Amino acid sequence: MCDKHDRPASPPAPAEPARRRRIWDLPHTCHCPLVGVGLPLGVLRKIVTKAVGGKVLADDYEVHVGAVSECGSRNRLSEAVQKELERRYAVVIQRFRPARDATALQALWQAAVASGDVPGPFWAGLSHPHCTLELQERMCRDLHMIQHQAGAATRADIGRLQALEQANATLERELARQQQRSAAWQTERHAEQEAHAAALMQLRAQLVGRDSVLASQRQQLEELHATIPGLATRERLARQLADSERRVHQLRSEAAAARAEASALERQLSDARAALAAATAQPSPAMPAAATAATGGPAARAGTMAQRITLHGLLAERVLCVGGRAGNVAGYRSVIEEAGAEFLHHDGGLEDNVARLETSMAAADLVICQTACISHSAYWRVKDFCKRHQKRCIFVDNPSVTTLQRALEPQ
Repeated sequence: MCDKHDRPASPPAPAEPARRRRIWDLPHTCHCPLVGVGLPLGVLRKIVTKAVGGKVLADDYEVHVGAVSECGSRNRLSEAVQKELERRYAVVIQRFRPARDATALQALWQAAVASGDVPGPFWAGLSHPHCTLELQERMCRDLHMIQHQAGAATRADIGRLQALEQANATLERELARQQQRSAAWQTERHAEQEAHAAALMQLRAQLVGRDSVLASQRQQLEELHATIPGLATRERLARQLADSERRVHQLRSEAAAARAEASALERQLSDARAALAAATAQPSPAMPAAATAATGGPAARAGTMAQRITLHGLLAERVLCVGGRAGNVAGYRSVIEEAGAEFLHHDGGLEDNVARLETSMAAADLVICQTACISHSAYWRVKDFCKRHQKRCIFVDNPSVTTLQRALEPQ
Protein backbone atom coordinates (compact mmCIF):
# COMPACT_ATOMS: atom_id res chain seq x y z
CA MET A 1 0.00 0.00 0.00
CA CYS A 2 1.06 3.61 -0.50
CA ASP A 3 0.37 4.97 3.00
CA LYS A 4 -0.40 3.61 6.40
CA HIS A 5 -3.91 4.56 7.36
CA ASP A 6 -5.25 4.51 10.83
CA ARG A 7 -8.07 2.07 11.05
CA PRO A 8 -11.10 3.81 12.55
CA ALA A 9 -13.18 2.21 15.21
CA SER A 10 -15.74 -0.20 13.87
CA PRO A 11 -19.06 1.58 13.51
CA PRO A 12 -22.32 -0.09 14.35
CA ALA A 13 -23.36 -2.72 11.80
CA PRO A 14 -25.33 -0.94 9.13
CA ALA A 15 -28.36 -2.31 7.47
CA GLU A 16 -27.75 -4.75 4.63
CA PRO A 17 -27.35 -2.76 1.41
CA ALA A 18 -29.53 -3.49 -1.56
CA ARG A 19 -27.04 -2.79 -4.36
CA ARG A 20 -23.35 -3.18 -5.14
CA ARG A 21 -21.05 -0.47 -3.85
CA ARG A 22 -19.23 1.97 -6.12
CA ILE A 23 -15.55 2.72 -5.73
CA TRP A 24 -16.27 6.06 -4.00
CA ASP A 25 -18.47 4.17 -1.56
CA LEU A 26 -15.50 2.14 -0.33
CA PRO A 27 -13.23 3.25 2.53
CA HIS A 28 -10.07 5.10 1.60
CA THR A 29 -7.97 2.16 2.83
CA CYS A 30 -9.36 0.03 -0.04
CA HIS A 31 -8.60 2.48 -2.83
CA CYS A 32 -4.81 2.04 -2.87
CA PRO A 33 -4.74 -1.79 -3.21
CA LEU A 34 -7.76 -1.77 -5.53
CA VAL A 35 -6.25 0.74 -7.98
CA GLY A 36 -2.78 -0.78 -7.72
CA VAL A 37 -3.91 -4.37 -8.30
CA GLY A 38 -7.06 -3.93 -10.36
CA LEU A 39 -5.71 -1.59 -13.08
CA PRO A 40 -2.37 -1.90 -14.87
CA LEU A 41 -0.29 1.30 -14.89
CA GLY A 42 -0.66 1.72 -18.63
CA VAL A 43 -4.45 1.49 -18.43
CA LEU A 44 -4.55 3.81 -15.42
CA ARG A 45 -2.43 6.42 -17.22
CA LYS A 46 -4.82 6.35 -20.19
CA ILE A 47 -7.82 6.82 -17.88
CA VAL A 48 -6.17 9.77 -16.11
CA THR A 49 -5.11 11.35 -19.42
CA LYS A 50 -8.64 11.08 -20.76
CA ALA A 51 -10.16 12.42 -17.53
CA VAL A 52 -7.92 15.51 -17.31
CA GLY A 53 -8.16 16.18 -21.01
CA GLY A 54 -4.43 16.56 -21.62
CA LYS A 55 -1.11 14.80 -21.52
CA VAL A 56 -0.05 13.65 -18.05
CA LEU A 57 3.60 14.45 -17.29
CA ALA A 58 3.64 12.87 -13.81
CA ASP A 59 5.49 9.62 -13.18
CA ASP A 60 3.78 6.32 -12.38
CA TYR A 61 3.78 6.86 -8.62
CA GLU A 62 2.24 10.32 -8.90
CA VAL A 63 -0.41 9.01 -11.29
CA HIS A 64 -1.24 6.21 -8.84
CA VAL A 65 -1.40 8.54 -5.80
CA GLY A 66 -3.58 11.03 -7.68
CA ALA A 67 -6.01 8.35 -8.84
CA VAL A 68 -6.27 6.91 -5.30
CA SER A 69 -6.98 10.36 -3.92
CA GLU A 70 -9.70 11.08 -6.53
CA CYS A 71 -11.46 7.76 -5.87
CA GLY A 72 -12.52 9.04 -2.43
CA SER A 73 -15.37 11.01 -4.06
CA ARG A 74 -17.52 10.78 -7.12
CA ASN A 75 -15.97 12.70 -9.97
CA ARG A 76 -15.00 12.30 -13.58
CA LEU A 77 -11.87 10.25 -12.83
CA SER A 78 -13.49 7.99 -10.20
CA GLU A 79 -16.39 7.29 -12.57
CA ALA A 80 -13.92 6.35 -15.31
CA VAL A 81 -12.09 4.03 -12.91
CA GLN A 82 -15.43 2.50 -11.84
CA LYS A 83 -16.43 1.92 -15.45
CA GLU A 84 -13.12 0.26 -16.34
CA LEU A 85 -13.24 -2.03 -13.31
CA GLU A 86 -16.81 -3.09 -14.17
CA ARG A 87 -15.88 -3.77 -17.78
CA ARG A 88 -12.62 -5.58 -17.05
CA TYR A 89 -14.02 -7.91 -14.36
CA ALA A 90 -17.60 -8.39 -15.58
CA VAL A 91 -17.25 -12.21 -15.69
CA VAL A 92 -15.92 -12.40 -12.13
CA ILE A 93 -18.67 -10.06 -10.91
CA GLN A 94 -21.27 -12.43 -12.38
CA ARG A 95 -19.58 -15.37 -10.61
CA PHE A 96 -19.74 -13.54 -7.24
CA ARG A 97 -23.32 -12.29 -7.72
CA PRO A 98 -25.09 -15.47 -6.39
CA ALA A 99 -23.39 -15.14 -2.96
CA ARG A 100 -26.19 -14.48 -0.41
CA ASP A 101 -24.10 -13.81 2.67
CA ALA A 102 -20.60 -12.98 3.87
CA THR A 103 -19.75 -16.65 4.41
CA ALA A 104 -20.40 -17.54 0.77
CA LEU A 105 -18.54 -14.45 -0.35
CA GLN A 106 -15.56 -15.33 1.86
CA ALA A 107 -15.46 -18.85 0.38
CA LEU A 108 -15.30 -17.38 -3.13
CA TRP A 109 -12.49 -15.05 -2.07
CA GLN A 110 -10.45 -17.83 -0.46
CA ALA A 111 -10.81 -19.94 -3.60
CA ALA A 112 -9.52 -17.01 -5.66
CA VAL A 113 -6.54 -16.56 -3.29
CA ALA A 114 -5.73 -20.27 -3.57
CA SER A 115 -5.82 -20.07 -7.36
CA GLY A 116 -3.61 -16.95 -7.42
CA ASP A 117 -6.07 -14.88 -9.47
CA VAL A 118 -7.05 -12.03 -7.10
CA PRO A 119 -7.54 -8.70 -9.00
CA GLY A 120 -11.04 -9.50 -10.31
CA PRO A 121 -12.26 -11.28 -7.14
CA PHE A 122 -10.88 -8.41 -5.01
CA TRP A 123 -13.06 -5.87 -6.82
CA ALA A 124 -16.05 -8.23 -7.06
CA GLY A 125 -15.83 -8.99 -3.31
CA LEU A 126 -15.34 -5.40 -2.13
CA SER A 127 -18.21 -4.10 -4.26
CA HIS A 128 -20.58 -6.96 -3.34
CA PRO A 129 -23.63 -5.94 -1.27
CA HIS A 130 -22.90 -8.63 1.37
CA CYS A 131 -19.27 -7.65 1.97
CA THR A 132 -19.01 -6.94 5.69
CA LEU A 133 -16.43 -4.75 7.37
CA GLU A 134 -14.65 -7.82 8.78
CA LEU A 135 -14.51 -9.49 5.36
CA GLN A 136 -13.36 -6.23 3.78
CA GLU A 137 -10.50 -5.98 6.29
CA ARG A 138 -9.58 -9.64 5.78
CA MET A 139 -9.47 -9.20 2.01
CA CYS A 140 -7.20 -6.15 2.33
CA ARG A 141 -4.88 -8.03 4.70
CA ASP A 142 -4.76 -11.05 2.37
CA LEU A 143 -3.99 -8.84 -0.61
CA HIS A 144 -1.30 -7.02 1.38
CA MET A 145 0.49 -10.33 2.07
CA ILE A 146 0.01 -11.47 -1.51
CA GLN A 147 1.73 -8.27 -2.65
CA HIS A 148 4.65 -9.00 -0.31
CA GLN A 149 4.91 -12.53 -1.67
CA ALA A 150 4.64 -11.22 -5.20
CA GLY A 151 7.47 -8.79 -4.46
CA ALA A 152 9.67 -11.58 -3.13
CA ALA A 153 8.80 -13.72 -6.13
CA THR A 154 9.54 -10.79 -8.38
CA ARG A 155 12.96 -10.33 -6.80
CA ALA A 156 13.64 -14.05 -7.22
CA ASP A 157 12.46 -13.83 -10.80
CA ILE A 158 14.75 -10.85 -11.34
CA GLY A 159 17.69 -12.86 -9.97
CA ARG A 160 16.83 -15.79 -12.20
CA LEU A 161 16.37 -13.42 -15.10
CA GLN A 162 19.80 -11.91 -14.55
CA ALA A 163 21.35 -15.39 -14.35
CA LEU A 164 19.53 -16.38 -17.51
CA GLU A 165 20.69 -13.20 -19.22
CA GLN A 166 24.29 -13.98 -18.27
CA ALA A 167 23.91 -17.57 -19.49
CA ASN A 168 22.28 -16.27 -22.64
CA ALA A 169 25.19 -13.87 -23.21
CA THR A 170 27.63 -16.76 -22.75
CA LEU A 171 25.66 -18.88 -25.20
CA GLU A 172 25.50 -16.02 -27.67
CA ARG A 173 29.29 -15.63 -27.51
CA GLU A 174 29.74 -19.37 -27.98
CA LEU A 175 27.25 -19.28 -30.84
CA ALA A 176 29.20 -16.45 -32.45
CA ARG A 177 32.42 -18.49 -32.18
CA GLN A 178 30.69 -21.54 -33.62
CA GLN A 179 29.30 -19.45 -36.45
CA GLN A 180 32.78 -18.10 -37.18
CA ARG A 181 34.21 -21.63 -37.22
CA SER A 182 31.33 -22.80 -39.39
CA ALA A 183 31.88 -19.93 -41.80
CA ALA A 184 35.60 -20.72 -41.97
CA TRP A 185 34.85 -24.39 -42.53
CA GLN A 186 32.33 -23.58 -45.25
CA THR A 187 34.86 -21.29 -46.91
CA GLU A 188 37.46 -24.05 -46.79
CA ARG A 189 35.01 -26.64 -48.16
CA HIS A 190 33.97 -24.22 -50.89
CA ALA A 191 37.61 -23.73 -51.87
CA GLU A 192 38.14 -27.50 -51.92
CA GLN A 193 35.04 -27.98 -54.05
CA GLU A 194 36.25 -25.37 -56.49
CA ALA A 195 39.66 -27.06 -56.63
CA HIS A 196 38.03 -30.44 -57.21
CA ALA A 197 35.80 -28.97 -59.89
CA ALA A 198 38.83 -27.43 -61.62
CA ALA A 199 40.71 -30.74 -61.42
CA LEU A 200 37.68 -32.57 -62.78
CA MET A 201 37.40 -30.15 -65.68
CA GLN A 202 41.11 -30.62 -66.39
CA LEU A 203 40.75 -34.41 -66.35
CA ARG A 204 37.75 -34.19 -68.65
CA ALA A 205 39.72 -32.00 -71.00
CA GLN A 206 42.57 -34.52 -70.97
CA LEU A 207 40.11 -37.34 -71.62
CA VAL A 208 38.60 -35.45 -74.53
CA GLY A 209 42.10 -34.85 -75.87
CA ARG A 210 42.99 -38.53 -75.58
CA ASP A 211 39.74 -39.52 -77.25
CA SER A 212 40.55 -37.14 -80.07
CA VAL A 213 44.06 -38.59 -80.43
CA LEU A 214 42.66 -42.13 -80.38
CA ALA A 215 40.07 -41.26 -83.01
CA SER A 216 42.79 -39.69 -85.15
CA GLN A 217 45.00 -42.76 -84.80
CA ARG A 218 42.10 -45.03 -85.70
CA GLN A 219 41.43 -42.93 -88.75
CA GLN A 220 45.11 -43.12 -89.73
CA LEU A 221 45.05 -46.89 -89.25
CA GLU A 222 42.00 -47.18 -91.47
CA GLU A 223 43.70 -45.03 -94.06
CA LEU A 224 46.79 -47.25 -93.90
CA HIS A 225 44.62 -50.32 -94.31
CA ALA A 226 43.02 -48.69 -97.33
CA THR A 227 46.42 -47.93 -98.89
CA ILE A 228 47.65 -51.55 -98.50
CA PRO A 229 45.72 -53.84 -100.88
CA GLY A 230 44.89 -57.27 -99.51
CA LEU A 231 45.98 -56.47 -95.95
CA ALA A 232 43.15 -58.46 -94.42
CA THR A 233 43.97 -61.43 -96.62
CA ARG A 234 47.62 -61.19 -95.66
CA GLU A 235 46.78 -61.09 -91.96
CA ARG A 236 44.55 -64.14 -92.35
CA LEU A 237 47.24 -66.00 -94.26
CA ALA A 238 49.81 -65.05 -91.62
CA ARG A 239 47.59 -66.50 -88.90
CA GLN A 240 47.09 -69.67 -90.95
CA LEU A 241 50.85 -69.91 -91.47
CA ALA A 242 51.48 -69.61 -87.75
CA ASP A 243 48.90 -72.32 -87.07
CA SER A 244 50.48 -74.54 -89.70
CA GLU A 245 53.93 -74.06 -88.20
CA ARG A 246 52.66 -75.04 -84.78
CA ARG A 247 50.99 -78.11 -86.29
CA VAL A 248 54.19 -79.07 -88.14
CA HIS A 249 56.18 -78.73 -84.93
CA GLN A 250 53.69 -80.95 -83.13
CA LEU A 251 53.77 -83.55 -85.92
CA ARG A 252 57.55 -83.55 -85.90
CA SER A 253 57.55 -84.16 -82.18
CA GLU A 254 55.10 -87.00 -82.60
CA ALA A 255 57.17 -88.43 -85.47
CA ALA A 256 60.32 -88.29 -83.35
CA ALA A 257 58.51 -90.08 -80.55
CA ALA A 258 57.22 -92.68 -83.01
CA ARG A 259 60.73 -93.22 -84.36
CA ALA A 260 62.07 -93.61 -80.85
CA GLU A 261 59.33 -96.09 -80.08
CA ALA A 262 60.07 -98.00 -83.29
CA SER A 263 63.74 -98.11 -82.41
CA ALA A 264 62.87 -99.46 -78.98
CA LEU A 265 60.64 -102.09 -80.52
CA GLU A 266 63.40 -103.06 -82.93
CA ARG A 267 65.79 -103.44 -80.01
CA GLN A 268 63.30 -105.58 -78.17
CA LEU A 269 62.79 -107.70 -81.28
CA SER A 270 66.54 -108.08 -81.71
CA ASP A 271 66.91 -109.05 -78.07
CA ALA A 272 64.08 -111.54 -78.38
CA ARG A 273 65.64 -113.08 -81.47
CA ALA A 274 69.01 -113.35 -79.77
CA ALA A 275 67.41 -114.95 -76.73
CA LEU A 276 65.51 -117.34 -78.95
CA ALA A 277 68.69 -118.29 -80.81
CA ALA A 278 70.52 -118.87 -77.55
CA ALA A 279 67.68 -120.96 -76.22
CA THR A 280 67.65 -123.03 -79.40
CA ALA A 281 71.39 -123.61 -79.28
CA GLN A 282 71.37 -124.67 -75.58
CA PRO A 283 68.12 -126.43 -74.73
CA SER A 284 67.30 -126.98 -71.04
CA PRO A 285 64.43 -128.41 -69.02
CA ALA A 286 63.19 -124.94 -68.18
CA MET A 287 63.20 -123.85 -71.83
CA PRO A 288 59.60 -124.84 -72.59
CA ALA A 289 58.27 -122.76 -69.74
CA ALA A 290 60.48 -119.82 -70.70
CA ALA A 291 59.44 -120.16 -74.32
CA THR A 292 55.86 -120.27 -73.28
CA ALA A 293 56.30 -117.11 -71.22
CA ALA A 294 58.11 -115.34 -74.09
CA THR A 295 55.87 -116.45 -76.90
CA GLY A 296 52.65 -117.24 -75.05
CA GLY A 297 49.37 -115.37 -75.18
CA PRO A 298 48.11 -112.41 -73.18
CA ALA A 299 47.86 -114.42 -69.98
CA ALA A 300 51.59 -115.17 -70.03
CA ARG A 301 52.48 -111.55 -70.79
CA ALA A 302 50.19 -110.37 -67.98
CA GLY A 303 51.90 -112.69 -65.53
CA THR A 304 55.32 -111.42 -66.57
CA MET A 305 54.23 -107.77 -66.21
CA ALA A 306 52.60 -108.47 -62.86
CA GLN A 307 55.89 -109.99 -61.76
CA ARG A 308 57.68 -106.85 -62.95
CA ILE A 309 55.33 -104.56 -61.06
CA THR A 310 55.64 -106.62 -57.92
CA LEU A 311 59.39 -106.78 -58.19
CA HIS A 312 59.47 -103.04 -58.64
CA GLY A 313 58.05 -102.75 -55.12
CA LEU A 314 54.59 -101.72 -56.21
CA LEU A 315 52.04 -104.31 -55.34
CA ALA A 316 49.84 -101.72 -57.03
CA GLU A 317 46.11 -101.99 -57.25
CA ARG A 318 45.58 -98.54 -58.81
CA VAL A 319 48.12 -96.88 -61.13
CA LEU A 320 47.64 -93.21 -62.08
CA CYS A 321 49.26 -91.98 -65.29
CA VAL A 322 49.57 -88.18 -65.38
CA GLY A 323 50.10 -86.66 -68.82
CA GLY A 324 51.22 -88.61 -71.85
CA ARG A 325 50.22 -88.47 -75.48
CA ALA A 326 46.48 -88.74 -76.03
CA GLY A 327 46.92 -91.37 -78.72
CA ASN A 328 48.91 -93.62 -76.38
CA VAL A 329 46.45 -93.64 -73.48
CA ALA A 330 44.89 -96.87 -74.75
CA GLY A 331 48.36 -98.47 -74.83
CA TYR A 332 49.08 -97.26 -71.29
CA ARG A 333 45.78 -98.74 -70.13
CA SER A 334 46.53 -102.08 -71.83
CA VAL A 335 49.96 -102.36 -70.18
CA ILE A 336 48.63 -101.57 -66.69
CA GLU A 337 45.46 -103.64 -66.89
CA GLU A 338 47.33 -106.66 -68.34
CA ALA A 339 49.49 -106.48 -65.22
CA GLY A 340 46.32 -106.87 -63.16
CA ALA A 341 46.14 -103.28 -61.86
CA GLU A 342 43.45 -100.60 -62.23
CA PHE A 343 44.41 -97.84 -64.68
CA LEU A 344 43.70 -94.18 -63.84
CA HIS A 345 44.56 -91.25 -66.10
CA HIS A 346 44.76 -87.44 -65.78
CA ASP A 347 45.99 -85.33 -68.71
CA GLY A 348 47.73 -82.82 -66.41
CA GLY A 349 45.29 -79.96 -66.93
CA LEU A 350 44.82 -79.89 -70.71
CA GLU A 351 41.18 -80.91 -70.52
CA ASP A 352 40.82 -82.41 -67.06
CA ASN A 353 40.44 -80.07 -64.10
CA VAL A 354 43.77 -79.44 -62.40
CA ALA A 355 41.99 -79.16 -59.06
CA ARG A 356 41.09 -82.88 -59.26
CA LEU A 357 44.72 -83.93 -59.80
CA GLU A 358 45.53 -84.26 -56.10
CA THR A 359 42.32 -86.23 -55.53
CA SER A 360 43.35 -88.68 -58.28
CA MET A 361 46.87 -89.00 -56.83
CA ALA A 362 45.49 -89.65 -53.35
CA ALA A 363 43.39 -92.54 -54.73
CA ALA A 364 46.35 -94.19 -56.55
CA ASP A 365 48.96 -96.62 -55.22
CA LEU A 366 51.48 -95.65 -57.91
CA VAL A 367 51.85 -92.41 -59.89
CA ILE A 368 53.50 -92.32 -63.32
CA CYS A 369 54.37 -88.78 -64.47
CA GLN A 370 54.90 -88.27 -68.22
CA THR A 371 57.25 -85.28 -67.96
CA ALA A 372 57.40 -84.65 -71.72
CA CYS A 373 53.65 -84.14 -72.05
CA ILE A 374 52.68 -82.21 -68.92
CA SER A 375 52.71 -78.56 -67.88
CA HIS A 376 55.26 -77.22 -65.43
CA SER A 377 52.50 -76.49 -62.93
CA ALA A 378 51.18 -80.07 -63.04
CA TYR A 379 54.74 -81.48 -62.86
CA TRP A 380 55.50 -79.58 -59.66
CA ARG A 381 52.11 -80.51 -58.24
CA VAL A 382 52.85 -84.22 -58.78
CA LYS A 383 56.38 -83.98 -57.39
CA ASP A 384 55.35 -82.01 -54.30
CA PHE A 385 52.35 -84.22 -53.53
CA CYS A 386 54.29 -87.48 -53.83
CA LYS A 387 57.09 -86.09 -51.67
CA ARG A 388 54.75 -84.88 -48.94
CA HIS A 389 52.69 -88.09 -48.87
CA GLN A 390 55.60 -90.49 -49.59
CA LYS A 391 53.74 -91.73 -52.65
CA ARG A 392 55.74 -93.94 -55.05
CA CYS A 393 56.20 -91.96 -58.29
CA ILE A 394 57.94 -92.84 -61.56
CA PHE A 395 58.96 -90.00 -63.90
CA VAL A 396 58.99 -90.99 -67.59
CA ASP A 397 60.66 -88.69 -70.15
CA ASN A 398 59.34 -90.41 -73.30
CA PRO A 399 55.54 -90.73 -73.71
CA SER A 400 55.76 -94.02 -75.67
CA VAL A 401 54.18 -97.26 -74.50
CA THR A 402 57.53 -99.08 -74.68
CA THR A 403 59.18 -96.52 -72.43
CA LEU A 404 56.38 -97.03 -69.94
CA GLN A 405 56.97 -100.78 -70.04
CA ARG A 406 60.70 -100.36 -69.44
CA ALA A 407 60.04 -97.92 -66.59
CA LEU A 408 57.97 -100.58 -64.84
CA GLU A 409 60.71 -103.20 -65.10
CA PRO A 410 62.75 -103.83 -61.93
CA GLN A 411 65.96 -101.82 -61.81
